[in-house]
Amino acid sequence: MKTKKLLKKLLLIVGLFYIPLQSMAWGTEGHRICGQIASMYLTPKARKAIEAILGNESLALAGNWADFIKSDPDYSYLSSWHYINFDRQLTYPEMVEFLNHDNNVDAYTKLQFLVRELKKGGISRAKQLLYVHMLIHIIEDIHQPMHTGHADDKGGNDIKVSWFSNQTNLHSVWDSQLIDFQQLSYTEYAAAINHCTPLQRTEWQKAPISQWIFESSQIAEKLYTEIKPGETLSYKYNFTHINTLNQQLLKAGIRLAGVLNVIFG
Repeated sequence: MKTKKLLKKLLLIVGLFYIPLQSMAWGTEGHRICGQIASMYLTPKARKAIEAILGNESLALAGNWADFIKSDPDYSYLSSWHYINFDRQLTYPEMVEFLNHDNNVDAYTKLQFLVRELKKGGISRAKQLLYVHMLIHIIEDIHQPMHTGHADDKGGNDIKVSWFSNQTNLHSVWDSQLIDFQQLSYTEYAAAINHCTPLQRTEWQKAPISQWIFESSQIAEKLYTEIKPGETLSYKYNFTHINTLNQQLLKAGIRLAGVLNVIFG
């Protein structure tokens, strides 16, 4: 029994270092940027509630828990919570219709579940911590366009490209490579892109989750049309897409704060 527990602990430790290199929405840096931005827009009441749940863990760091925990087999059931894929491009009315009848275990259905359960309250401390971690992560995830991509290529994971001289895939470029290329810490990055008017903030936060997913999927569809498998992406790709990337990071942080304020504020 001790050997089994030790092996499980070692696997978890190894996973903490290995998983961030894999295809995860936004990667560690992206999630931290979103969380850092969200922390700037919490109401005092929501901030106090979040601190009571997360303890010394900041909102910026809490967003990575859901990716790190993938190394533990006991949490494998959470894997499909991170994304929602589509077989084809949908108009917004088609998207709403699809989501209204969605009964899959995916980012949309689980996000609805988490918001509902946290609003209702009365759940155990352990569940509350799990649900908050997953809520933070999923809201950030669905703003990474390739997490609303095509099912047949696993959200761009099967589209092999090179980032400068390194072999990677389209999903990973949007997870990490574009963000890491800016060479900013997550606090520097958050400060650099945290510019929106009060009107923009209100509009972004009041938009339904279906709109968030539709926006991301529209970006994903455009990205698909621009890419050729095996292509080398570099300076021009960064120049073309950096504003879209930054806006999605900013929207994720702003909307995360809005949801937390509704639940806890």
